[in-house]
Amino acid sequence: MLDALTIGKRIRSLRTQRGMTLDDLGAAIGRAASQVSVLENGKREPKVSDLQTVAKALSVPLAELLSAEAPSPRAAREIALERAQSGPLFSSLGLAPVPVRKSLGDEAIEVILGLHAELERLHRERAATPEDARRANTELRRQMRRQNNYFPELEAEARRLLAAVGHAGGPLSQRTASDLAAHLGFTLHYVPDLPDSTRSVSDLAHHRIYLPVSRGGDPRGALLRALAGQVLGAKEPTDYDQFLLQRVETNYLAAALMIPEDDAVPFLLQARDRRELSVEDLRDAYAVTYETAGHRFTNLATQHLGIPVHFLKTHETGTILKAYENDDAQFPTDVLGAVEGQLVCRQWSARQVFDIADRFSPYNQYTDKPNGTYWCSSSIQSTSRGDYSVSVGTPFAHVKWFRGRDTTHRRTSGCPDPACCRRPPQGLADRWTGRTFPSPRLQSSLLAAVPSESFTGVDRTEVYAFLEQHAPSGE
Repeated sequence: MLDALTIGKRIRSLRTQRGMTLDDLGAAIGRAASQVSVLENGKREPKVSDLQTVAKALSVPLAELLSAEAPSPRAAREIALERAQSGPLFSSLGLAPVPVRKSLGDEAIEVILGLHAELERLHRERAATPEDARRANTELRRQMRRQNNYFPELEAEARRLLAAVGHAGGPLSQRTASDLAAHLGFTLHYVPDLPDSTRSVSDLAHHRIYLPVSRGGDPRGALLRALAGQVLGAKEPTDYDQFLLQRVETNYLAAALMIPEDDAVPFLLQARDRRELSVEDLRDAYAVTYETAGHRFTNLATQHLGIPVHFLKTHETGTILKAYENDDAQFPTDVLGAVEGQLVCRQWSARQVFDIADRFSPYNQYTDKPNGTYWCSSSIQSTSRGDYSVSVGTPFAHVKWFRGRDTTHRRTSGCPDPACCRRPPQGLADRWTGRTFPSPRLQSSLLAAVPSESFTGVDRTEVYAFLEQHAPSGE
């Protein structure tokens, strides 16, 4: 993207070096002096065609105007000041911006920038709250939607890693996953005392990865996520944006290793041509969990099959834990746009599935919503923390490609209208309003403070003590 502010400073610098006025440059490019001024002040993003005309008038190559480097240290300070004063933090102070004029000294600019930097630091420190996490997660989900939850650079990295260990295709065995660790220079150590706040611990000094002794589930998942973090060069995150992006990228790369794109796409294309697309077939073909298969399906469905989809992981209480959509499924959100933590409509398959006796087979349902009809397939996963439904769905126009489209299950949802399922029926409300006092179960997350030393929640003291205990002897 063109950096209008820097380009404007470069144009002004080159113009003044040549002794040209605004009128002179305007005449040379066929524009009014006021339009040149707007361009130099970075008030609008310039067109490349306009910049080519300006470059010709200033007798410089276009590349010189497009350089990301400020034309002088003074210009760099001015750019930093203008960006700071146009940002949301400065705007929230209710102060008038300081005009950036020649009479404004460098020392004054440095002081203002220093004060602004300290305000940003204090703001980040105070904003490291669940609210900040929800804001970051909302923006990350928007980014994932813009690219259809497809990360080509991570697909290429998975392809390179699999080729390095000679994986010929099909499901990734636990042995091949171990070979991948060896290829990356790590030894694996399964321990019963892994710190509770961690999924794995990587000892970079001794090239060891500590993993929990398996208590069920897919033992490859934690290993591949740990390896993905090393491959991607993950560092200690400094804010929620970095932390959440790291989680998304490591989970994505791990899934791309377990369900390789080069194998999975032909598999899915053949299923689509037979009109037999199903997440459970993808799960069975690659020996992964239903959740991993559902995630992976969303990575590939829009990019390679042209099918918009949505994904939900929902606790048995109806609370959304994970969500993704690029099909306008209209998930419930809070005022910040966050989906996680919200309650799914009682009429959606993500909650209806909990009432079905057959928990072995996926539950398929059509749901008529205010913005159209959607088909969804849901399956239940049981864990030590309760039961969860994993749902993958698509708009009615695309259901023709999926197995389960012949279901007779159909519901109508009026959400987000409270009358749909959040507001009690009028008869019940009339009978019980003012005649009951339920004692609520407090959600600890409402009051939980973010750890001051590690907002990720990792107990460093526990981790360091663990590493010290397990480090090779003689050191």
